[in-house]
Amino acid sequence: MTMHRPRIVDLSETQPNRRRGGDLRAMLTPTAVGATSGFMGLAIVQPGDRIGEHYHPYSEEFVYVVNGLLEVDLDGEPHRMRPDQGLLIPPHVRHRFRNVGDVEARMVFHLGPLAPRPELGHVDTEHTESSGRVAPPERTEAAS
Repeated sequence: MTMHRPRIVDLSETQPNRRRGGDLRAMLTPTAVGATSGFMGLAIVQPGDRIGEHYHPYSEEFVYVVNGLLEVDLDGEPHRMRPDQGLLIPPHVRHRFRNVGDVEARMVFHLGPLAPRPELGHVDTEHTESSGRVAPPERTEAAS
């Protein structure tokens, strides 16, 4: 059995991922800290920006709003979230987040268990440009 030592990761050590909109920072990951059951990070979403719709075929997603006002669509149904609220998103539930407030929103997320391979962990159901604007979904085998 491999034993990993505890490791503190500072947000400044992470690289932004804007592929789905917002600024997603994966912090405690298999690569960064040797996590084996899931990973945790922070989503930073500016006013008017969004994280495009997607789902996780293998993982539950736990989210906790730290700052700002978010609207999350769960299988097309909108729900408002404010600071100090958490949400469990089961596997296969389509979801997107929008900052509907006038300040930066910050949301902690954790996904687990891990997908068999990292590229299988997310299925995008719409294309989101880094500005948060949504383009029509691309037709792929996964979207068919």
